[in-house]
Amino acid sequence: MKIYAVSIDNFRGISSTKLVLPDHAVLIGDNNTGKSSVLEAIDLALGPDRLSRRPPVDEHDFFEGNYLAVAPAAPEEGAEPNEGTDAAPDDAPKIRVEVTIIGLSEEQEARFGGHVEWLNVATGNFFTDANPAGVDAADIKAALRVTFIGAYDPEEDDFTGSTFYSRSLTEGDKSEPFTKKDKQHCGFLFLRSLRTGSRALSLEHGSLLDIILRLKEIRPQMWEGTIGTLAGIDVASDPALGISGVLDSIDKSLKKYVPREWGVKPHLKVSNLTRDHLRKVVTAFIATGDGTHAAPFFRQGTGTINMLVLAMLSQIAEDKQNVIFAMEEVETAIPPYAQKRIVHELRKLAAQSIVTSHSPYVLEEFKLEETVIMSRDSAGKLSQAQIALPDSVKHKRYRQEFRTRFCEGLLSRRVLIAEGATEASAFPVAARRLSELNPETYASIEALGICIIDAGTESQIADLAGLYKGLGKRTFGLCDKQTDPAKAAIEAQVERLFMHDEKGIEDLILKNTTQEALERFSNALDWPPHILSNYPDPKANLMQALKEYFGWAKGNWGIADFLGQCSEAEIPSWIRDACITLKAICDPPPAPVAPPAPPVPPAPPLPAAPLAGNGEQTGIGSGA
Repeated sequence: MKIYAVSIDNFRGISSTKLVLPDHAVLIGDNNTGKSSVLEAIDLALGPDRLSRRPPVDEHDFFEGNYLAVAPAAPEEGAEPNEGTDAAPDDAPKIRVEVTIIGLSEEQEARFGGHVEWLNVATGNFFTDANPAGVDAADIKAALRVTFIGAYDPEEDDFTGSTFYSRSLTEGDKSEPFTKKDKQHCGFLFLRSLRTGSRALSLEHGSLLDIILRLKEIRPQMWEGTIGTLAGIDVASDPALGISGVLDSIDKSLKKYVPREWGVKPHLKVSNLTRDHLRKVVTAFIATGDGTHAAPFFRQGTGTINMLVLAMLSQIAEDKQNVIFAMEEVETAIPPYAQKRIVHELRKLAAQSIVTSHSPYVLEEFKLEETVIMSRDSAGKLSQAQIALPDSVKHKRYRQEFRTRFCEGLLSRRVLIAEGATEASAFPVAARRLSELNPETYASIEALGICIIDAGTESQIADLAGLYKGLGKRTFGLCDKQTDPAKAAIEAQVERLFMHDEKGIEDLILKNTTQEALERFSNALDWPPHILSNYPDPKANLMQALKEYFGWAKGNWGIADFLGQCSEAEIPSWIRDACITLKAICDPPPAPVAPPAPPVPPAPPLPAAPLAGNGEQTGIGSGA
């Protein structure tokens, strides 16, 4: 079985989305895009133990924290009030998560019976024709839809959450719950980053060891015996320790104030002596190193714990066969070769694996169609995109240069496409140097959330910018002077093009810095022998010598090193202006807050009307 699609409304940072997932998927995007929220939402609908928490959702699980019904605006003065203007509870925002599952086994189809529907996996539409034979088409698959609904109950002043068969919500007389037993037949396991390993080998409800025991239908019949054994242990009862004497004196003092029936003989025991408490404190110990000393498993290294989790997952998959694994941050505390091993094992063990990752070693193990690029707009609408390589970027090149050229852009929200390696290395150094010298005016491109990509050549800028633009990224370009047609092609794909008027970045630097900066850099430079043979005294022909050096060190941080030792005034003004513009685009200053309106002075009092009969004409009753 596998998750075909998930629709989410009003959950955490997601106002709405509908995602269609491949058989194996890696969800990628910048931090706070919503990757973890998608997995948490699926867990609300399919996780067997997720709804055992009380409450199942809280205030912060609702989009923008809105969970109360909003009453209509009050009628304007003089207008007739409408009846029933109070907000009804049904109008309150609700969390809705609908998951569509396909690939059902015969056992699952039999269990879910009348709730099974027929889905055209090519179009995403459900088959509703009055033609039973139509479901035999190749693209028509048996499907099950379930919906989680979370809401605030004002009468109970608490939050509620339940999962239902979606079909019963729309076609049935009453909603039918999708129970914990039903969810166990779906086999969805969500492994949160680090947090899963902290209790993997404990006996807490929902731990991996508890899941394995439940799948093997093993119920530990150890509680009574363990509780009895612990109850017989009187901790620190030896008088030599002094604790028993203190407890005896407390017992004597207690008898002065209360009768015996109220309580006597305080003594120490190992634990609360309940199943619940033992589940939390009983854990596995593992020997460390070459010796026999054992320590609690959670005190092992993080990487060891994560590999332990993988070993336990294999046990679960072997027993369940038809399982969906969702896993956050596969790479946490794991070396690259082990990251790849985890991905391979997950794909082999699971009918479907869904992971989030920021590691190039993980991402490159997924095909283009398995890579789900996620982006979210300011209104909270989450969208997905698939990588579509331009004609100039062949799949072989994409695979070969994935770690060095493509991965970082896929993980970022903003991408600056630089013409070549020199620009790609020099511009970030200049921006970082300027931000150190004048942080009020400049910011590093890292602080602005921009990744810079070496296009390799000016002809590739437009194509690579188009690739990232199509994935919902904000794109910028950085290059030398271009022909008008080339400039127009780049500008069509970027939000802003930064193009200087020189034929090369070497000329931009040498013509727009100071003699002092050039001499300082020259004095600190270990000149290569071949340049010294042409310029025995580089200072005598400093511009020509440095131009040759910058050309020789192209892409090797030559210009970056020069800019890194410059003052603000020594960095070319074109670079400074580009940095200022980028900061204004990516991190605009907050809009000025209008000052509060001055208080309106009270109206002066009206003059008193003259009394009738005082001999003055008033115009009323005066005989006028």
